[in-house]
Amino acid sequence: MRILVQKFGGTSLSTIEARQHVIGHIKDALEREYKLVIVVSAMGRLGDPYATDTLLGLVSGNGKSLPAREKDMLLCCGEIISATNLCSQLQAEGISSVVMTGGQAGIQTNNVFGNAQIVSIDTSAIIEYLNQDQVVIVTGFQGMTASHEYTTLGRGGSDTSATALGAALRAEIVDIFTDVNGILTADPRIVEDAKPLTQVSFVEICNMAQNGAKVIHPRAVEVAMQANIPVRVRSTFSKDTGTLVTSTEAIKADWGHVADRFVTGIAHTSGVTQIQVGAAEQQYDLQLKVFKTMAQHHISVDFINVNPSGVVYTVYDSEAERAIQLLREAGFEPKWLSGCAKVAVIGGGINGVPGIMAHIVEALTEEDIQILQSADSNTTIWVLVSHDNMIEAVRALHRKFELNK
Repeated sequence: MRILVQKFGGTSLSTIEARQHVIGHIKDALEREYKLVIVVSAMGRLGDPYATDTLLGLVSGNGKSLPAREKDMLLCCGEIISATNLCSQLQAEGISSVVMTGGQAGIQTNNVFGNAQIVSIDTSAIIEYLNQDQVVIVTGFQGMTASHEYTTLGRGGSDTSATALGAALRAEIVDIFTDVNGILTADPRIVEDAKPLTQVSFVEICNMAQNGAKVIHPRAVEVAMQANIPVRVRSTFSKDTGTLVTSTEAIKADWGHVADRFVTGIAHTSGVTQIQVGAAEQQYDLQLKVFKTMAQHHISVDFINVNPSGVVYTVYDSEAERAIQLLREAGFEPKWLSGCAKVAVIGGGINGVPGIMAHIVEALTEEDIQILQSADSNTTIWVLVSHDNMIEAVRALHRKFELNK
């Protein structure tokens, strides 16, 4: 059985005209004799009647009075409306289809309402419908606990639903349809000559997603990577095949080499605050106390540099005031710099290649952009800059590595 999973986001389902494009992709897949599982998000975005943020707006006037369990019940409505609406349109086109909630599709989660983790997937009910030549439409973003409670998977959860189902069903490929034609070398709103990528590795796109690229959720990529299920990021409104996300080994086998592409793309994240905590002489437990304080109060830390003289790290601006107060209460005298941005240079070919950091420093120095902090891994080099310099930093690095060619 050749199974294809197609996931359609909210903008792909927001109007009758958009859904006609969706149906076109479904028909194309059926003509290629795929068995189809369609994962849908809620229709549209904030302001559209059944979008997730619109549903949240129904109860926002009541403060935080709605418990997490009941909030998940509310949010599940958006995908159910979206799925049944698409089913109706498919039936009108003569395409037999059936709707399943995440729970009915066999997605079992833990009971962390609002950000549940998938525990297991029983695909037997889906397989039964596929054997009956039904197109199976599954509500994304949701699952069900062992005690039959509705849960949601957190932001980007429909992407995770799609890749998790693709892995469980051993699908040939997972198509993530959105309103952009694949993955680009940088945010096109910042870099006008950003180029579409034909192929990227799982690791590269994970790093791009974690560093601000919003085309696909990093958790969804991690699921696909673990199962080695290729993913395509495509535009709903085009027949182009978009960007293939697959293993580094598959890319090398296809190209014969990595085509000397050291850097794949530039990503960015704004709205972060740099915090520095200095250590007194012989104060060897500072690092433990600082990060334990952050962890105990559920403050996410990033961009961490640790050395004998102290620690430097970043938090989101929204958490900065609380983090600084907690450090003071713990007896520290932190210094901080708000209004920062993290810019990431990402590429599977970076590791072991001399001169990459020199190019980064040269590109930013030429634009009089100060590097406040840096860090690196096998596939990513990060620099922290002032938010005022973020856009020019992204453009300068894109030019320096000739990603527009």
